[in-house]
Amino acid sequence: MISALIDLRRADDAGLVAHLTSQLRALIATGRLGKGRVLPSSRRLAHDLGVSRNTVTHAFEQLAAEGYLEASHGRRPVVKVDGSERIEGGGAVASGVRPRKPRLSSWASKLKQTDWPMSYQAPLKPLRPGLGDAREFPHEVWARCLRRSAVLAARRELGPINRPHLREALARYLTTSRGVRAAADQILILPSAQAALSLIAAAIVTPGDDVWVEDPGYPGGAAAFHASGARVAGIRLDEQGMQRMPGMAAPKLIFMTPSHQHPTGRLMSLARRTEFLGLSRPGKTWIVEDDYDGEFHYDSRPVPALQGLDAHGRVFYVGTFSKAMTSDIRLGYLVVPPALIGTLEIAQRHIGLIASSHIQEALAEFIADGHFLAHLRRARRLYHMRRDHLVEGLQRHLAEVLSAEVPSGGIQLVARLKRGQADQAAVKRLVAAGVETRALSSLALGRPRDHGLLLGFAAWRESEISAALRTMASCF
Repeated sequence: MISALIDLRRADDAGLVAHLTSQLRALIATGRLGKGRVLPSSRRLAHDLGVSRNTVTHAFEQLAAEGYLEASHGRRPVVKVDGSERIEGGGAVASGVRPRKPRLSSWASKLKQTDWPMSYQAPLKPLRPGLGDAREFPHEVWARCLRRSAVLAARRELGPINRPHLREALARYLTTSRGVRAAADQILILPSAQAALSLIAAAIVTPGDDVWVEDPGYPGGAAAFHASGARVAGIRLDEQGMQRMPGMAAPKLIFMTPSHQHPTGRLMSLARRTEFLGLSRPGKTWIVEDDYDGEFHYDSRPVPALQGLDAHGRVFYVGTFSKAMTSDIRLGYLVVPPALIGTLEIAQRHIGLIASSHIQEALAEFIADGHFLAHLRRARRLYHMRRDHLVEGLQRHLAEVLSAEVPSGGIQLVARLKRGQADQAAVKRLVAAGVETRALSSLALGRPRDHGLLLGFAAWRESEISAALRTMASCF
């Protein structure tokens, strides 16, 4: 209803005509009333606005004279131009005038420069990486936890934004399963792991600070620190993941994925971890450990988190539930060094990175009642078999084309192209054929040196993996 878009200032009739004309002109110029839109009759619009019919008639006549409306006796007026057309003097219409490019903040400009190379397609296609299998998640159990949390919500006090029950449950889980040193009050609950990186960047990084990230690596890390004005350097990998760079001054912050390097899945040795911890200094160099899929380790005992080796409060530990549960849980968490917890809690509130208390309480119950660990145990067995099935299939069908790097855990693997093919072109062919993957070169911070395919296995059943491999073989 057009009358709902108009707010008239009550004045004399002449003032009402001018004000109504101005508002209708603005609605047309901005595209709210598009070209070809038939307006109400003058009688109907006058009734809806509570003004005289003459007021509306005079406004329509003025806009027709200016070229905005086409009006004829006995017919309702029709919008004559669209929002991209500008009315020139004499009623002529000039089209194709482009609006000025908006001036962005330096923050927004840097975000655009670090645009992520991957856009998800729908529906899901094998072998999309980065996902667990939502079909294997105990949805009924989770739904019961959500229902109980909703029923209890009316009796709960508003309380802290980081719910104590979930912080306590997480602290117990991380201590026993990942070797993390974490008191409950060191844990912040956030909408995602990416939110944790943005919060760290906002609180720790000032423009011009040096930050090291893995290259190739997780694009969200570089994006968060670029956007805060850091000078981000991509550090090359060896067989143990990120390398220590002799001769380079220690940066303000180091971002790494030591348990399963993203994307290669390489495991950082204890000696290398100790080397990086020796490089860091409280208050000068901080380490951010992203343990995005550390729950899934198959070939040996899980390696404890880097954060658990830190006795001096130098390491932030970032985790997420989107890999271990389902991608739509949208909860992450951050273990903060003790000296910074007060500052980060204030920053969390001011930036607004607050997770639903309803979801937090449900998740606390899900963990405390043992459902989370039970799901993880089953998922580990399934994902282990699926990894081995994918590796065996690559060897059988695509050994001449691809060389798989078999990770000790995780939910995806890298298969490198042997013939010097460009991986971006290969990805396009595969997507067109119904197999979704990601180019390794798209994860490079600078000029890519490696070409390969990032293949997910956790989300896909063995029959789906086999079918995808046959399709891949036909594309090379």
